[in-house]
Amino acid sequence: MSETVKVRRALLSVSNKSGLTEFAEALSERGVELVSTGGTAKALSGAGLKVRDVADLTGFPEMMDGRVKTLHPAVHGGLLAVREAPDHMSAAEEHGIGMIDLLVVNLYPFEATALHGADAKTCIENIDIGGPAMIRAAAKNHASVAVVVEPADYDAVIADIDEHGGTCFDFRRTLAAKAFARTASYDAAIANWFANETDDKSPGYRAIGGRLLQDLRYGENPHQWAAFYRTPEPRPGVSDATQHQGKELSFNNINDTNAAFELVAEFDPKDRAAVAIIKHANPCGVAQANTLSDAYRAALACDPTSAFGGIVALNRTLDAETAELIAEIFTEVIIAPDVSRDAKSVLKAKPNIRLLTTVELPDPRAPGLDIRTVAGGMLVQARDAATIDDMELQVVTKRQPTSDEMRDMRFAFRVAKHVKSNAIVFAKDRATVGIGAGQMSRIDSTLTAARKSGEAAQAAGQETPLAFGSVAASDAFFPFPDGLLAAADAGATAIIQPGGSIKDEAVIAAADDRDLAMIFTGTRHFRH
Repeated sequence: MSETVKVRRALLSVSNKSGLTEFAEALSERGVELVSTGGTAKALSGAGLKVRDVADLTGFPEMMDGRVKTLHPAVHGGLLAVREAPDHMSAAEEHGIGMIDLLVVNLYPFEATALHGADAKTCIENIDIGGPAMIRAAAKNHASVAVVVEPADYDAVIADIDEHGGTCFDFRRTLAAKAFARTASYDAAIANWFANETDDKSPGYRAIGGRLLQDLRYGENPHQWAAFYRTPEPRPGVSDATQHQGKELSFNNINDTNAAFELVAEFDPKDRAAVAIIKHANPCGVAQANTLSDAYRAALACDPTSAFGGIVALNRTLDAETAELIAEIFTEVIIAPDVSRDAKSVLKAKPNIRLLTTVELPDPRAPGLDIRTVAGGMLVQARDAATIDDMELQVVTKRQPTSDEMRDMRFAFRVAKHVKSNAIVFAKDRATVGIGAGQMSRIDSTLTAARKSGEAAQAAGQETPLAFGSVAASDAFFPFPDGLLAAADAGATAIIQPGGSIKDEAVIAAADDRDLAMIFTGTRHFRH
């Protein structure tokens, strides 16, 4: 194995031609022979560069609409030959196979094609075959061959050649690692597309791939390393957001911002403005109103203490008035579909607030995968895309809910979907007034929500807890009447829950005894 390999011949075959001409010119100036294929060769020759067509190496023209052009021993022999193996080199000499020292390939844009909803025929035509084969061959033989899979590495290649008179082993190994990761991610996208096309929810092998967006300072805690990757999933959110100001997002910022934006997207911006305030992936206040500023005030009133250092998500364009309100307390991140120029000016005075915009909201009904790791494996499930608008609601008590109670129960159940289980949400006038999250028993969540309601009332200078006259939502059924009775004691007049407990009759009887209205949704929203 040679530590430094002089680059005498480079094969370039790229779909993304960004920076290609400049890179090829730099190689040519350093005495590198350029070999290329199809459109890449045309681009290089059109720029006045001397380029040899790959057909000159193989003795075969490109055929079958370009499907067959590099799958040939003259190409793969030049990539795979072990330079220090006499039998490899004698075979190459016997068959007239020249060595390829540098391979530059980026793949047909399958991910982008599938992402934009192209038909099956178009997607299949964008599955690259020769590219991955060459990349893997060159990466395997990185002892002698450098492989480049994206334009971002062009400058580094030239710098390495200039510094060492060729490519050095450590650099080639780094490029090889990236190359194998690139083909793995590419194949994962194709495999998952096929799984969707065939409606195979549990394929025999599940591959997950992503592209690095940023190295993070650390993970949930400083002793954990972390990184942020983008997957091919077509879903607006923090992964494709534009950051307008503020420090780099942390692991916890990203996780919490995602939770906030997914929650606020449950509320149609054409209906009313909505604001969600998140802390540690749980909402501490959510509200709808005619304006964002009113929605923010109502959301903040639910738990002003926990909102300190939280994440604020909005379902409409952030305006200056709302920006001024948010800036009054320490806020880590604001995320919205857009931001007005005046709001940007307001937030410039608070440079530590991270401001993100996403152009659009994610669709709460859209399918997708939820993936979690366990020791030695991973759990894969469908995203919880159920919404209350699609549920058959059943009134199970003697008393029918009023129109206001029905409105608030719908609101509360949307929020409960995004609260860690066990989840209890008190709501009134389209605003949360008490939230109990992540407790080991449902009654504990109910009592926590009631306590929060009382504390919020005290903070607002009110004697009566905010939950008085509210409705309550539970993410899962009440296993016993005690949780429901605790909600009634806190001031709830109506309850919305999935139902399905073996104690449903006892729970319904307890609700009737308290003159509560209760609705069963038939759908559970566990969130662990």
